Amino acid sequence: MAGEKKTFQLDKETLVIIGAVCLVFLWTVDRIVSSKDPVEIVLEAPKAKQAEQVETKKEVNKANVPLATGAEPIDKIFIQSGCAACHTIPGIEVARGREGPKLELGTNARKRLADPNYHGSAETEWEYVQESILNPGAFIVEGYRDRVMPRWYGQKLSAGALDKIIKYLLKIEEVT
Repeated sequence: MAGEKKTFQLDKETLVIIGAVCLVFLWTVDRIVSSKDPVEIVLEAPKAKQAEQVETKKEVNKANVPLATGAEPIDKIFIQSGCAACHTIPGIEVARGREGPKLELGTNARKRLADPNYHGSAETEWEYVQESILNPGAFIVEGYRDRVMPRWYGQKLSAGALDKIIKYLLKIEEVT
């Protein structure tokens, strides 16, 4: 018995676990080495370059952040964009504003295009709704003032959000 050697054997499950741990370790090391994360670059840079890199960091300009991307549900787009504060929008529970006209553009868009006071360039209902958002002075609904609706929606709404708004508004028919 004194002359017997013990042999070390691993079962399949243990080998699989060890292999998986090694793969995860190697993948993590690879990610760290190949990462171009600015934080890591700053930590590795000499002190003179650190000050230079800190000065060149750009802050997010909030003026360039869209109010809505188009991925949100339609009620969120109207709320985030501020539409619900001034307009009554059928189907949007919180949209009970009175500063702007009720948005029943499924009916009103074609009426406004035919109105002799319309001075915009839209030829279709879709174009009219888009123009009324991006260039609200092209047609002022009777009883409402010009220059109340913001003129910056073209910079603050993504194309996806704008399309979603237009599709929704063109479905709303006037209830008489």
